[in-house]
Amino acid sequence: MALPTPGVFQLNTDEGIQGFEAVFKSHFKSLHAYALSMVKEETLAEEMVQNVFVRLWEKKESLDIRQSATAYLYRSVYNECLNHLKHQQVRSAYRQFALSRQEDNRFPATGKLQLGELQRQLDQALQELPEQCRTIFQMSRFEELKYQEIADKLGLSIKTIENQMGKALRILREKLVDFLPLLIFLFNQQN
Repeated sequence: MALPTPGVFQLNTDEGIQGFEAVFKSHFKSLHAYALSMVKEETLAEEMVQNVFVRLWEKKESLDIRQSATAYLYRSVYNECLNHLKHQQVRSAYRQFALSRQEDNRFPATGKLQLGELQRQLDQALQELPEQCRTIFQMSRFEELKYQEIADKLGLSIKTIENQMGKALRILREKLVDFLPLLIFLFNQQN
């Protein structure tokens, strides 16, 4: 038995209860197959269809179907499945976020040790640079001066500044090669 096409479907009468049961029996398998095509899991598809019928029963006093009853049921199952899939996406995104936060929370202890070691190695490597090379590097990286500003302050040519920076970077790269993975990780975290 199908639900009447337009109008109010009354389930609060004995006839309505029998009609509901008949509609459930006649539509369940096809609605289940439809839900299964969306959610790809047998028991979940069954749950989706059951949820639709439970809501249909709960709204029995005020249910007003102005379209084909079959279309109404399929639309309801579609929306139920869609809502479930969206909820799963949100849960999955949150799970990924929580996992990344856990990894971030594990990083600080070892990260602080590694950062401390990196800082110590960097300080040592800077001290081993030739004096002019170190001064130019510090002005560029720590004082954030442009090459022209450094050249003007030190009375040197821009070409000299470029050469000294290249030399400083080459030496530091060699001295800090063991910390390259950490530096890459930190750079990616900032971006």
